[in-house]
Amino acid sequence: MILDTDIHNFYEHLVLKEIEKQGLGQTLSSHQLADLCCLTLNQLPSHYIRHNVDMIYFTTETERTEMEQKVMAALRLAHDKILAVPSR
Repeated sequence: MILDTDIHNFYEHLVLKEIEKQGLGQTLSSHQLADLCCLTLNQLPSHYIRHNVDMIYFTTETERTEMEQKVMAALRLAHDKILAVPSR
């Protein structure tokens, strides 16, 4: 088993999906995006899985919606922190 390829935190997928949805990749530098991901993920609980499809079978629609809402709130706070710091 190779840990860094066999398992991952499902929130990583949700954070990247929300960053893309909000178009933040077009407005932030690569350094800012990396910081944004770290700041956002550090606010969220870990939810490790082997396959994304597992989330379909092992979480309810309500749980998935709650996860997405947590991501949006954490991303909003992280984005505010990033914007408060002068860019490099």
